[in-house]
Amino acid sequence: MTTTANATAIQAERDDYVSEILSKVPRVTLAFWIVKIFATTLGETGGDALSMQLNLGYAISTLIFLGFFLVTLGAQVVSKHYHPVFYWAVVVATTTVGTTTSDYIDRTLGLGYVKSSAILLGLVIAILVAWHVTTGRIVVDRVINRRDEIFYWVTILVSNTLGTALGDFVATTTGLGFEGGALVFAGLIAVVAALHFLTDIPTTVLFWAAYVLTRPLGATLGDILTKPQAQGGLNLSRIMSSLVIAVLMVFLVSATSLRKRGRPGDPVVTHG
Repeated sequence: MTTTANATAIQAERDDYVSEILSKVPRVTLAFWIVKIFATTLGETGGDALSMQLNLGYAISTLIFLGFFLVTLGAQVVSKHYHPVFYWAVVVATTTVGTTTSDYIDRTLGLGYVKSSAILLGLVIAILVAWHVTTGRIVVDRVINRRDEIFYWVTILVSNTLGTALGDFVATTTGLGFEGGALVFAGLIAVVAALHFLTDIPTTVLFWAAYVLTRPLGATLGDILTKPQAQGGLNLSRIMSSLVIAVLMVFLVSATSLRKRGRPGDPVVTHG
């Protein structure tokens, strides 16, 4: 009995180790969330740079970023393990697509922030429910098969679109402004972090709640950087702001544990 239990424990440890090194997404650490906020801010400034500063409009900008998203997603899906360049490129791509898509829905189609936010929130919940029903679980940082990966990126794409609409709603419709909106979402993220440490709420629920909230935080921070001073912004160049944020992202990913997850071929440690 003891031998069988030991063998089962060793096999479970091996399986856990294999899923660790084969996961195609990074570990969820403080560095992960910092880079995620940078990525969402870059998505806001980059999306606005094409649609507004280069005057391409929301529809054309959305198509351009959708193409960028499909290319980067293809590289991520084909990759056999976590690759920081591919992963974070897709995250940035989803934020840029989310920015222009949200603006197109809110402004061009005229749905407004409230209706679009409600629709997108319902869509995010529906995707998560479908994910759980289909696979029996919702993963956060152990994505090792194609089905989970598809659900993972679809959820991120829709949640980033939702985050853009929420950010615009809080900053403009409520009259809080960009700085006030940033404080609101930073506070909500702090609440989610407290719930993680102080309650037994499932990690997956809190992860996706935080993921949605980091998008409007990044969006409002991006607006603070680039909007005219009359609107509460610093009136910085959208293109230059995007380049600076991209450099900061590269530095953080290179200098932290986000640079590597683990690769096939790493030795599997066994215990005698």
